[in-house]
Amino acid sequence: MRGWHGLDDVPGDWGRSVITIGVFDGVHTGHQQMVARAVTMAQRLGLPSVVVTFDPHPEEVVKPGTHPPRLTTARHRTELLASLGVDAVCVLPFTLEFSRMSPDEFVQTVLVDRLHAAGVVVGENFRFGHKAAGDVETLRTLGEKYDFEAEGVPLVSNGEAISSTRIRELLAAGEIEAVTAALGRPHRVEGVVVRGYQRGRQLGFPTANVESPEFTAIPADGVYAGWLQGIPTGNLPAVYDGERWPAAISVGTNPTFEGVDRTVEAYALDRDDLDLYGAHVAVDFGHRLRGNTKFDSIEALVEQMNADVAETRRLTS
Repeated sequence: MRGWHGLDDVPGDWGRSVITIGVFDGVHTGHQQMVARAVTMAQRLGLPSVVVTFDPHPEEVVKPGTHPPRLTTARHRTELLASLGVDAVCVLPFTLEFSRMSPDEFVQTVLVDRLHAAGVVVGENFRFGHKAAGDVETLRTLGEKYDFEAEGVPLVSNGEAISSTRIRELLAAGEIEAVTAALGRPHRVEGVVVRGYQRGRQLGFPTANVESPEFTAIPADGVYAGWLQGIPTGNLPAVYDGERWPAAISVGTNPTFEGVDRTVEAYALDRDDLDLYGAHVAVDFGHRLRGNTKFDSIEALVEQMNADVAETRRLTS
């Protein structure tokens, strides 16, 4: 698969292609069906398929300070899109100047002049151009003008409408199983392992304290069963490169210790030998075990942590 950052990266001899466009935050099951539709159209026409997406999120540029929590990092989003069988992913830097393009300018500059669209597939609620003036019908009209097919498809999963906004709401409510169904995989939080208070190590459960990027969508406070995985970035010991461990995960402020900072901590089951400080890791959330509780004693906390580990082992084995 080819990866392009900006239109200038597109090869000058790039021919006609079928394009699907969107932010694709989360690359959820609705997105997956939309991309599959574009790949099918491309195969029918005997052409390559291209995903066009944006970074940063358009809302952060148009309405600074309103950036919604991000379901996927730019790296992970590109990786997920690549896994869907497309031939190229083109990430367009979204700037204020770019946002001021009219629908016709966007189509001509991006879809026609650079990517030579023969077909375009978008979600049925797709809006584009300055002040979101263009919709699917606008795209069809411009398709007639510039000689490409345009199709709007519903973003649905199991017959129900699905959106990144709805998935964020489910995450905020801690409904992690519903999130997994909507995404078609566990929700992932990525970040760098940093030094915390090391209370987990003192209690016999050494955790990786994961510092995630700004705007990361983090599930509701609570304890979860899932997995901890090293991400190859060049700063991870080779022995851990890409390895994945069942993990008990805590999200919150550690109320038993009167904590203030909200953290994501993952204890890799039966691994007290891991040295992950400074490493880039992923935490995948599989099941919600319970909410956060302030315990009356350290002994009561340790007893509950042992129960959480046992349940995590059962759910992830």
